[in-house]
Amino acid sequence: MHSVNRSGGAHAPLRRLLTALSQLPASARGRSAAVVAASIGLALALSAHAQSVRILVQSSPLAGFRYHEAAAVWQELAVGDRLDLVREPSNPYDANAVRVEWRGRKLGYVPRAENAALAWAMDRGEPVSARISALREHKNPRLRIEFEVFVE
Repeated sequence: MHSVNRSGGAHAPLRRLLTALSQLPASARGRSAAVVAASIGLALALSAHAQSVRILVQSSPLAGFRYHEAAAVWQELAVGDRLDLVREPSNPYDANAVRVEWRGRKLGYVPRAENAALAWAMDRGEPVSARISALREHKNPRLRIEFEVFVE
């Protein structure tokens, strides 16, 4: 039988995030926080012997497509492209704002209804990454770009 070091190792960030999510204020809890917590718990249970873990915690449409540079770079974007997530805690419209960038260009934001748990995790230094998961020619700009967020 193998013993598992529960105090550190590759899973320490995931354990910290799971603990942190359980301490979120009620106003910040919601579907996304519950999904993140469930995903992390499952990954920890299934990956006791894994070298590294990457957990999908969120899939969202891009907010603000028509107000930033997404339309200008639309033809260059590809499914699978890496996105950068940047916290904007001093954003005057949303204290939980998380900007979405592609190659240094601001595409838009994580939707307000889905950003609280992600912002909270980022503020605590948890490693997150994102990628484009779908691109659609759609008359509604909010449905053109979908992206996935991972905790590593």
